[in-house]
Amino acid sequence: MEDSIIMEIRAGTGGQEAALFVGDLFEMYSKYGLSRNWKQKILDAHPTEIGGYKEIIFSLSGENVFSEMKYEAGVHRVQRIPKTERMGRIHTSTATVAVLPKLKKIEVKIKPEEIRIDYYRSSGPGGQYVNKRETAVRITHLPTGIVVSSQTERNQLQNKENAMEILMARLVEKKQKEELEKIGNERKTQIQTAERAEKIRTYNFPQDRVTDHRIKKSWHNIEKIMSGKINKIIQSLQQNLH
Repeated sequence: MEDSIIMEIRAGTGGQEAALFVGDLFEMYSKYGLSRNWKQKILDAHPTEIGGYKEIIFSLSGENVFSEMKYEAGVHRVQRIPKTERMGRIHTSTATVAVLPKLKKIEVKIKPEEIRIDYYRSSGPGGQYVNKRETAVRITHLPTGIVVSSQTERNQLQNKENAMEILMARLVEKKQKEELEKIGNERKTQIQTAERAEKIRTYNFPQDRVTDHRIKKSWHNIEKIMSGKINKIIQSLQQNLH
């Protein structure tokens, strides 16, 4: 079944190392998506000076995207020696992953009077402006207070379309949560966001091991996993968390 999702990866604890980890996770999902022939589109990104991202939002569309990626939502933890570490100490950092389904079943209508659109100049790492024109777009959904933005494209119209895509996904997710609460269904794994405080997975580089704490299972050859070979992890999650 062909479907679409929006993934949001944000740096958690760990400063610069957390931002680098966001970049690593994005690359891992991108390469996995490529192997599955999924289409990818970056909707918004906030890169850092040393590489990596404070936050990156992108869409994935193709066959079985949601069923394969829904269990990636949550807190991911990395343990490794950062490149900037002179003493050789292992640091622990985190990143949060949110998976928002773009489901056609749930109709969300946005009236023009319900949104406020602001235009501003896009900025690069360190906050310096990279564009003299106001091409970046911020949209505020007044009824809910949800704020989204996009600055990855060079023109206003494309950034506005990207921001609206993110807003639609957030509103769908909000509506889904409300529907589940109405029927008292506690299986919120179907629409997980990154709000969960507990870590779902640890990437331990010194021990060459990735562990998923929900199913208490580990895999070795971390470099291979980070290069997008996560099909075994996804299959195990599908079998044990359905």
